[in-house]
Amino acid sequence: MAAELHVELVAADRSVWSGEATLVIARTTSGDIGVMPGHQPLLGVLESGPVTIRTSEGETVVAAVHGGFISFADDKLSLLAEIAELADEIDAQRAGRALERAKSESDAAAERRADVRLRAVAVR
Repeated sequence: MAAELHVELVAADRSVWSGEATLVIARTTSGDIGVMPGHQPLLGVLESGPVTIRTSEGETVVAAVHGGFISFADDKLSLLAEIAELADEIDAQRAGRALERAKSESDAAAERRADVRLRAVAVR
């Protein structure tokens, strides 16, 4: 069993993060999943939620992901997201305002996106 896996987190418009990791946690339509080196091959649909990557250097990278797919085989994990942004890129105050605006407008999709962004910031 390998000690690390190669991770590619890609959004529709850019490569968000790439590197070696020991663990990735993501939310799928089947529930939360943790992928470690040697995991069984998988293909799943990503739900909106934070993705947590534990790097080989012991750091934690968190991203807000909104939909997409997860694929794992041969210690290579691909997260292909519709929208993804690293927690470090998120302005928490702006996301908070967006959440309040979405609630007042009863916009469930916008509320879910803002909530995921705030949860990603809280995890980092």
